[in-house]
Amino acid sequence: MILQRTLENKTILWLQKSNQYLIVKPIVAEIISLLNNQVTKEEIITALSDKNSTTNHKLSVIIDDISKLLTTPSKEKPNNYLVKKPQLFQHQSYYKINDVIIHVHYSTEYERFLVHPKFAHLETSKPEGKIDSFHVYSNDQHISFSINNEVIETWLLKDVHFFQGKFSMKIVEHMHQKIEDEWLGVFHASAISNGISSMLFLGDSGNGKSTSLALLQANGFTCLADDFVPVAAKNKHIYSFPSAISIKKNSLQTLLPIYPELENSAEYHFKRLNKIVRYIVPNNNDYKQNLPCKALVFIKYKKDSDIAISKISNLNALEQLVPDSWLSPKIENASIFLDWFLKIPCYQLTYSDNTKMINTVTKIFNDDL
Repeated sequence: MILQRTLENKTILWLQKSNQYLIVKPIVAEIISLLNNQVTKEEIITALSDKNSTTNHKLSVIIDDISKLLTTPSKEKPNNYLVKKPQLFQHQSYYKINDVIIHVHYSTEYERFLVHPKFAHLETSKPEGKIDSFHVYSNDQHISFSINNEVIETWLLKDVHFFQGKFSMKIVEHMHQKIEDEWLGVFHASAISNGISSMLFLGDSGNGKSTSLALLQANGFTCLADDFVPVAAKNKHIYSFPSAISIKKNSLQTLLPIYPELENSAEYHFKRLNKIVRYIVPNNNDYKQNLPCKALVFIKYKKDSDIAISKISNLNALEQLVPDSWLSPKIENASIFLDWFLKIPCYQLTYSDNTKMINTVTKIFNDDL
């Protein structure tokens, strides 16, 4: 199955087999559609040769390349690893998220390091109500994750980020009572709200997403999520995710006057990501909060630059968004995602003056740009 949308003389395709989004010229979209309908290469060349100036030889090469793309099997991660669940777990913590209690058992300090720092502010010593039991354990090659004695998945240690993503996804499912099929996707972004709607900040690592989020939450906005932003399929709302805001060393000078607690807060060195971070507690006191999305903002802090805000193409935004996101492989969700995303205003914001950045974000929320 292939989904198709047209925008700005380009065609966006979603390929169900590989859960892949492509932005192509109309002729490529037509070839893909014909191939998908089992039309032969010779018939396609005949049908298209009269419509454009492309030579038959070039058409033949294009069709061959597209055929390879469509027939290449998706790479499925093998999942036949086995990690024996230990009888003794060295660490355990209870985390309270609204009325949800999650009891996480860590086999060693290593597993605890992968999860606990960004959820430490949720830890509670007096759990009450229904409790879900998470277990995280590993050997010298693999890491496993189970919930209520059911193994969720096992990964190679070199793919430990996939475990962290799945762990966060299960947190989202439990706290919002929605299974994975009920989400459009999860974006590598930061999200804020003004109580009426939400806004997403995107960009490459180091561009200032989390720092901007910390500045905005200190100036009247609410932190919805940092680094892991879930979007629901039914209402297309941005939902809260309760992790702390991660702050890199080079942002400390800017944020210490606002968050003096950073001075003595714990520092964590994530060697795989080559970054050292500290954490700020989000100011969200209602993790059930979910709001419609006002805009997507690709944000970048650039020293000594003046404030610059401009609208960008949704095609451009899609190309930047997709590689760093988990998007639902369900056809109904892919269709909803395309229709939703292509209507959202997208901006590029570059700044060095924090006050001007905050004022500009306020203007976007208030439709004052």
